[in-house]
Amino acid sequence: MLEISPQTNLLEQNSYKYSLQDIPDPNLYRDLYPYDDIPKISFNHRRVPIGMPQEIWITDTSLRDGQQSVDPYSVEQIVDLYKLMSRLGGPYGIIRQTEFFVYSKKDREALEKCRDLGLKFPEITTWIRASKEDFKLVKDLGIRETGILVSCSDYHIFKKLKMTRKQALDHYLSAVALAFEAGVMPRCHLEDITRADFYGFVVPFVNELMKMSQDAGIPVKIRACDTMGYGVPFTEVALPRSVPGIIYGLKHYSDVPSEMLEWHGHNDFYKAVTNASTAWLYGACAVNCSLLGIGERTGNVPLEAMVIEYASLRGSLDGMDATVITEIADYFKHNIGYEIPPMTPFVGKSFNVTRAGIHADGLLKDEEIYNIFNTDKILNRPPSVMLSKTSGLAGIAYWINDNYRLSASEAIDKRDPVVIGIKEWIDKEYEGGRQTSLSTHEIEEKIEELSNGRFSRL
Repeated sequence: MLEISPQTNLLEQNSYKYSLQDIPDPNLYRDLYPYDDIPKISFNHRRVPIGMPQEIWITDTSLRDGQQSVDPYSVEQIVDLYKLMSRLGGPYGIIRQTEFFVYSKKDREALEKCRDLGLKFPEITTWIRASKEDFKLVKDLGIRETGILVSCSDYHIFKKLKMTRKQALDHYLSAVALAFEAGVMPRCHLEDITRADFYGFVVPFVNELMKMSQDAGIPVKIRACDTMGYGVPFTEVALPRSVPGIIYGLKHYSDVPSEMLEWHGHNDFYKAVTNASTAWLYGACAVNCSLLGIGERTGNVPLEAMVIEYASLRGSLDGMDATVITEIADYFKHNIGYEIPPMTPFVGKSFNVTRAGIHADGLLKDEEIYNIFNTDKILNRPPSVMLSKTSGLAGIAYWINDNYRLSASEAIDKRDPVVIGIKEWIDKEYEGGRQTSLSTHEIEEKIEELSNGRFSRL
């Protein structure tokens, strides 16, 4: 039978309707996931079309998934981070939502204080267990949307829940019914979707959710969770690892609207950011992130990375204030005590720092030669150099100009006697067996000595 597809507005065969495959034993995809070997990437050469939605946005899990991986934040820290996210997301709410725990008194106090700020974005949502009492708690708090866990791989259904697929499906649907009864919009977290039987469980389950949603008149949001980071962004990759296939399949075979579709990834195989961008490209409006990528194991999709990805894909920051990324990094370092790995893009201490003398020479002539973009303007992080045995005269000159904030008329070049003197001192330090880097204090003391106070006023 033919019918008009709501996704493509074309006549399509509607025979591609998938029923639950209630198998007696779990399908663990041992050919792809042998456990005693590195997971395999299988190709089937099937392509699905790119279909980026008209609008895309970011959602945040820093205060839920992220907070589970560090020392719990204080109420004050949660409020401060919420305000920083709101500023970063801008007036159009590109950072659309953030999720809170609600179980402890501290959790609820932080939620209330954030809500009392009266900020439109990010919208406050929650994450709860799928129980009647928890849905009532969310409803009483006046929260519109909540996340619930609906694990969808046989690893979880058979091994963790000790259920069959049919039992799990019925259990999940009864939980969603409780959300509808409480008048709360459920966000179903399809945990471990990249190890799930997509057509044997995921699609039939989501189809049932969509029917329930239509009958109840309450939307259901679908969060596709790449819990173990197994997702692969390449075209023609076979399910269940194909990110394009998962997003396309949920839209095409389960009629999930793009605005109700969200990707949540982890970085176990270094693909978190690329997978999230791929989810946008193939039809998900939302990608779920955490600040600095802090999250379970290797972490979540870094929120700041997706701010930059958004601007790359859309051609504009659309009101987002990327300089707040640097403020967030400083807050984590100084107020929370979190040590950011120095080479972390956009937020690490060394992300736009060069040690090589030839690179520093290029920076001195034109910073665009060795800086990824105008980091001073966009992130409020000017490029800098670090002095070591490979810095060279140009690197030293650049460091002095940068460290003392010398204007164009005051700036020195690599022929300056102070620069030559510092180079001779550095060479002697490392020829003498030094292994450690030079501290700013050491360098400034030596400059003071060699310049007879020339820079002391600065």
